[in-house]
Amino acid sequence: MELVQLETFLAVAEERSFSRAAARLHRTQPAVSQAIAKLEQELGEVLFERTSRDGTLTDAGEVLREYALKLINLRTEASGALTELRELHRGRLNLAANEYTCLYLLPLLDQYRRQNPHIKLAVQRALASRISDEVLMHSVEIGVLSFRPDDPQVKSVVVYRDELAFVVNPSHPLAKVGEVSIRQLGGQNFIAHNIPSPQRQKVIQTFNRHKTRLQMGVELPSLEAIKRFVAMGNGVALVPGLTVSTELENGSLVRVKVPELQMERKLRLVHRRQASLSHAAVAFLKVVEAYAAEHGDPFCFQAERGV
Repeated sequence: MELVQLETFLAVAEERSFSRAAARLHRTQPAVSQAIAKLEQELGEVLFERTSRDGTLTDAGEVLREYALKLINLRTEASGALTELRELHRGRLNLAANEYTCLYLLPLLDQYRRQNPHIKLAVQRALASRISDEVLMHSVEIGVLSFRPDDPQVKSVVVYRDELAFVVNPSHPLAKVGEVSIRQLGGQNFIAHNIPSPQRQKVIQTFNRHKTRLQMGVELPSLEAIKRFVAMGNGVALVPGLTVSTELENGSLVRVKVPELQMERKLRLVHRRQASLSHAAVAFLKVVEAYAAEHGDPFCFQAERGV
């Protein structure tokens, strides 16, 4: 049973005439009669009273008419829903980010929502090490990473350039120095993030290379906690520059330059390489690209070559 058969059936029932139904459908009357006969054969039921010449429905025809109307209406509804998706009047965009990379998303989500107020946004907090897997498992469409994924099934686009920032409390002896050598940090108490990351390992290797002790006396579960603890005067920290812009501006933290620890961090949007992205996701990438073009550095939009 096909929708075109049901359309023909409904036309005959509504016009109460095979000839008028044929004219409405721009088909010949024999073609309409043949379509009805085939439908009756498939269902094993007579749908129209043969003794009547006005297209009167049988009991079976009355039952089918109700369901045929529902199916045709559902097709119309589905077509309308897909049109709304294309025109971004409905839809959902699922993203994955961690505590740090979520900060990058905020101005872009603000811009995106202004342009597409009907799209529902959901940002799922995830460990950076798990984001590529979440993307490949279709849990989210787009993820944000601070390192280049090594899975060839994942496509990445560099969208923001950040760097590591060494910060101290305003009353700390180093706050007024401006610049220090890594060797001067051997006696400092670092407040560290307790989640392993490629960046943390890179910092440890840099201290080892300069034969300087890295003392991590306190480890905390969030960047927000680290910033507040340092602001209270409990040590120093190395954090992504993006995460301390507000504190540096209001003076609760001071940034001190450490040439040996100037490490660039590139944020990337990642998605499945072979995926057909939803209209909502495609629109988001366009917003990101336009935002980078308008605001410039540190925002950017540069696709990385496949691994």
